[in-house]
Amino acid sequence: MTDTSTDTGHDDQTPIATGVTPERLANLRTWNLGLTVLHAVQAVLIVVLSGDFVIEVVSTFPEGPPGTRVPDAEQFFDVRVGFAIGLFLALAAIDHLVTSTVFRSTYERDLRGGINRFRWVEYSISATIMILLIGFYSGVTNITAVVAVAGANVAMILFGWLQERMNPPGRATTTMMPFWFGTLAGIAPWIGILIQIVGSETVPGFVYGIVIVQFVLFFSFGLNQWLQYRGVGKWTDYVYGEKVYLVLSLAAKSLLAWQIYFPSLD
Repeated sequence: MTDTSTDTGHDDQTPIATGVTPERLANLRTWNLGLTVLHAVQAVLIVVLSGDFVIEVVSTFPEGPPGTRVPDAEQFFDVRVGFAIGLFLALAAIDHLVTSTVFRSTYERDLRGGINRFRWVEYSISATIMILLIGFYSGVTNITAVVAVAGANVAMILFGWLQERMNPPGRATTTMMPFWFGTLAGIAPWIGILIQIVGSETVPGFVYGIVIVQFVLFFSFGLNQWLQYRGVGKWTDYVYGEKVYLVLSLAAKSLLAWQIYFPSLD
């Protein structure tokens, strides 16, 4: 039986992250329940309304020694875009649901310790699906590139988790090493996407809109973490930073879903 109580089991001698109080945690539960509904409703709408549009992931396997001309790309598998969008929205809904219900006590205990493991697990999957879709719409569809993009994005997310893990409340010093390593990993897929859209003369205008908006939002997550660990203004309050993550997650997922839906799935 999963423990759903709000009993923290917290050692009074262990430092607690700034701003994490019972009242603020109760408020976060309300936020998470609300975000569960917002993400779930959008997931259902997109899947129901989007139709059967697919994007092909292709392969170009070599057929000779190094230096041999690579053959033309062939279909490897199809990705149904509506389902992919519904999946990253559903993952967010599940994350917010479990942190406000069955895993509430674990979530709140983690927040007291200045970490949210549920965030990083969900982002490692949902944000990776998102960057792959952005790449697909920019022409990054070769299976080897798809694997590399996914790996780089997962690494970026996990470095974010490590940043929190290595900087608990009450620390004497703060290290930003995981943050900067994650930034390096996370920028790589965007460089590939930029090469694709700059090199093409036929990329539709809405794709530029997707890339620009999502680039700003993706790296706003990093800015939020940097402000937290530099203790800038309101970001000295850990719960404030947590709420910024929640808002950014809703904004990025919702905007990408409908930026893709209206021009190509409607």
